[in-house]
Amino acid sequence: MVSLTIPGERDVLDRSLTHAAGNDHVIIEALSKRYPGQAVDALHNITLAIRRGEIFGIIGRSGAGKSTLIRCLNRLENPTSGRVVIDGTDISALSRKQLVAWRRNTGMIFQHFNLLSAKTVRENIELPLKVAGVPAAERARKVDELLALVGLVERQHAWPSQLSGGQKQRVGIARALVHDPDLLLCDEATSALDPETTRAILALLKKINQQRHITIVLITHEMDVVHDLCHQVAVIDKGEIIERGPVWQVYSDPRQETTRQLLNPHFQTLPPEIESRLSAERKNSASRLAVRLRYTGQGARPDIGALAARVSGEITLVYSAVEWVESKPTGQLLLLLDARYEANIVPHELANLADRLEVLGYVTGY
Repeated sequence: MVSLTIPGERDVLDRSLTHAAGNDHVIIEALSKRYPGQAVDALHNITLAIRRGEIFGIIGRSGAGKSTLIRCLNRLENPTSGRVVIDGTDISALSRKQLVAWRRNTGMIFQHFNLLSAKTVRENIELPLKVAGVPAAERARKVDELLALVGLVERQHAWPSQLSGGQKQRVGIARALVHDPDLLLCDEATSALDPETTRAILALLKKINQQRHITIVLITHEMDVVHDLCHQVAVIDKGEIIERGPVWQVYSDPRQETTRQLLNPHFQTLPPEIESRLSAERKNSASRLAVRLRYTGQGARPDIGALAARVSGEITLVYSAVEWVESKPTGQLLLLLDARYEANIVPHELANLADRLEVLGYVTGY
């Protein structure tokens, strides 16, 4: 039996993007950054456009330049060259005073929460409003609203030391939303959390994107975060963008080796027990043809019934990894066909059952 993840919540998210997006919200033009004393750029000639209302992921290994890039988007880091234009404003041209005012429209969520230990959950969320001089009644109303949004009403008087990691991150998210930002930046927001808590935080970010139509830019090294949350993804390596596009496209058919390792590390590999028995030529009458059916979101769908009807004799499903990304099937099926099949007749027999068919060779003794 092949187990597939069937699309559901993702459809709702996509409809939200359709209504909310349209024009470019963030434009990055030829952005480079070199730190003093360094011989090479931390970022080199980065050019990206991020649409309003979408969730845009930037993925890369540690040291690839992800954090530097996202910190350039609110000028926590000043680029060496190039510019960042957000909602029509070239932020590199802002004075220090103008930058403080502008940042109130940009929320940021950090990996390590950065909560004040001597303040309660409620006080941590309220603090930016106090600093901005917002009246007490308005502060109370806003904090109540955000506590309900992130599910912390019952924990509002707790201290940070009494919270779990997921609860601390929920406080961080609420605090980032106090000024109703149009843009939310997430710096490895789930990397310190366990898988179950990560899923809950991703669900919360989806909810925020859907309800408030906030553009979200996040950096991560976690494949599941990109897969479950983002509409578009850019892959950064050694300070350069090496690949970008819709998540379903990049995930299902990665062009660069770095992308394959980050997003789908098993995309090219074979199970060891198959690879050790694989040969280009048939060794005996019991040798069976190994074929890989790839699904890259181009229209073909994994249909086991159609496969069984099209191919007679014994079929062994060795490996299946098919997921639905943005309502498109991506992944592969690895099959061993009946011993009577020859490589030259397989393409005709399996035509239109996959986006791409690969005849790998003959497997003996499996």
